[in-house]
Amino acid sequence: MEYDQPLIRATLNQRYKRFLADVTLSDGRQVTAHVANPGAMTGLAQKGMTVWLEPNDDPKRKLRYSWRLVEVGTALVGVDTALPNKVAGAALRQGLVPELAAYTLVRPEVKYGKNSRVDFLLGAENLPDCYVEVKSANLSRRAGLVEFPDTVTDRGARHLHELASMAEQGARAVLLYLVQRSDCTQFALAADIDPAYAKAARMAREAGVETLCYRVNLTKTGASLGQPLPIVAP
Repeated sequence: MEYDQPLIRATLNQRYKRFLADVTLSDGRQVTAHVANPGAMTGLAQKGMTVWLEPNDDPKRKLRYSWRLVEVGTALVGVDTALPNKVAGAALRQGLVPELAAYTLVRPEVKYGKNSRVDFLLGAENLPDCYVEVKSANLSRRAGLVEFPDTVTDRGARHLHELASMAEQGARAVLLYLVQRSDCTQFALAADIDPAYAKAARMAREAGVETLCYRVNLTKTGASLGQPLPIVAP
């Protein structure tokens, strides 16, 4: 997928109220950008960091800029948690996820479970329905290792319970982690940050939920599905 508008460079002043960031553009103007990320963004929101914004001219939107990327050393890191779903949707429709390539029908945001919506429901003749939840990972506290989550996520644990229930009913259930960093080669759960999520993940695996992890190839023009990454113990 490509961004709707070319990204522009800026310097981060502060991120606050989770969804807002004050930045300085290259021409010296100070503006507020939308941050599509409810997480802690540990190590990604320090004053002075170089960030990349997508402008928009939609009169219905309150903010003219959206924060998409941040530079961490020589690495690009994606901060928009909605982007992995877009990448996953495109990849699933094109059959680019080998483990799921046999599915020909891709339906987003389908109601399931008690009160949830699955990111993607996959279908194919002679195959069980496949429920796919996508999670964005960009926390790195150790060189080469990316982790999820970066904060306590009751919603994430609920999704795992819902997936486990689908697997127990005979459907296929998949948790797909998409890594928005170019500097990490392994993935692990951050069990110390959210022990309840780690426990839910273990129970989901025991119930038959599959876990996949892929890198997102990030550039300043767009993003695409990259190579799979190994999942390791924390």
